[in-house]
Amino acid sequence: MELRKIAQNDAEIVIPVSSQKSRISVVGLGYVGAVSTACLASLGHEVIGVDIDPDKVGQIARGESPIHEENLGPTLKQGVQKGLISATDDLSAAVRETDVTFVSVGTPTAPDGGCDYSYIEQAARSMAVGLRQKNEFHIFAMRCSIPPGTTMNVLVPILERLSEKKMGQDFGVCFNPEFLREGVAIDDFHNPPKTVLGTNDFRTAEVMKRIFTPVDPNPILTTVEVAETIKYVDNVWHATKVCFANEVGRLCKPLGVDSHAVMDVFTQDTKLNLSPYYLKPGFAYGGSCLPKEVRAVTHIAEELGVELPMIGNLDRSNREQIDQATEMLRKTGARRVGVLGLAFKPGTDDLRESPILEVMAELHAEGVELVLHDPAVTKETPLSGLQAYMHHAGSGIRSLAGSIKSMLCDSIEDVMEQAEAVIVCHRNPAYQNAVSSKPEMPVVDVVRLFPENPVNRRIDGIGW
Repeated sequence: MELRKIAQNDAEIVIPVSSQKSRISVVGLGYVGAVSTACLASLGHEVIGVDIDPDKVGQIARGESPIHEENLGPTLKQGVQKGLISATDDLSAAVRETDVTFVSVGTPTAPDGGCDYSYIEQAARSMAVGLRQKNEFHIFAMRCSIPPGTTMNVLVPILERLSEKKMGQDFGVCFNPEFLREGVAIDDFHNPPKTVLGTNDFRTAEVMKRIFTPVDPNPILTTVEVAETIKYVDNVWHATKVCFANEVGRLCKPLGVDSHAVMDVFTQDTKLNLSPYYLKPGFAYGGSCLPKEVRAVTHIAEELGVELPMIGNLDRSNREQIDQATEMLRKTGARRVGVLGLAFKPGTDDLRESPILEVMAELHAEGVELVLHDPAVTKETPLSGLQAYMHHAGSGIRSLAGSIKSMLCDSIEDVMEQAEAVIVCHRNPAYQNAVSSKPEMPVVDVVRLFPENPVNRRIDGIGW
């Protein structure tokens, strides 16, 4: 019996880990399934590949690659020669004979643009038959791209109804997204950028962790729904990067600038450009740089006759965050709104193009009274910097600018006493305490003030 140490609350706990390899079935022998079959066998697992296509079943059984992928053929061949890989079209039997089933069936686009669940449903029905015929705990690990909620709302009900068994008691489910790039999939399996295990029971988590320990000893454990969503978000982000780089290229070429040299420098910045910074849902961007530079690049492109749809619509997307915050405050029905945090970000008194000013201007024009607080902005703070961007602002902000000082309160407590609802634009302990002291107060939180919204508090965010 192997012993493994795990950290828990800064202490090390030794827990026993079975050294026995899980027997694994892989449903769907397309790109992901074939690679998974080969690589799981290379880790020493007995793997049964399952598919309704007899040609794929025959190829996998012979150790032949059904797709063109570097090193996949030799890896499959080695697994077959070692007696670790077999293949069948009998999914129910494969479930009976294994401990874990990886589901990699197709999820094509439905006619309405959504996801076609038919292959998942078909697989689930056969898997449920196999589950009903065995007594051992079985794990179903989804690997295909599916909308959040599919595992729990499509797969699990079929398994429970047809097997007459209960999730968490008789079987476990996990969403384990794959991050395999075609052409280097074998290497990506053995050197993953991350391993995500979305599950809701400890037993399933431990088995799945044990499977992937040889390639990643520190998998990310999360909920099924988060794991489902990250697969989509990852790919949309990759698509965004492609479009962004291409638009940079279209801008640079008529300027006579080497776009690859620009992006080579850009990608060397791992503190801001390629990092978690800026990549958390929150409020709109603002300040003296981002809005101005977006306008400048858009203007340059227009003069050059270059189409930059993504960059050109950044302001539109940003404006939607401002409009959402404004509408959320309107829905509270408050006629006196408190604003906690005025500057475009904490730690500065710079109000230039601070997005909250746009919200304030809209409400002020509708007769809503405003009471304000910012630790760096007082009645003595010079507001002359606001004038530099007034010609870009609407008439509402121009009329608001002269009234800001009279709206400022000396303390957070003054704001909380006077306001009927508040919007929090900076994240700091003082504002957390203020909101916590008024559990009945409607709060629009655009900065994720708390890691999780406190229970029984009227707190709402734009993206959470």
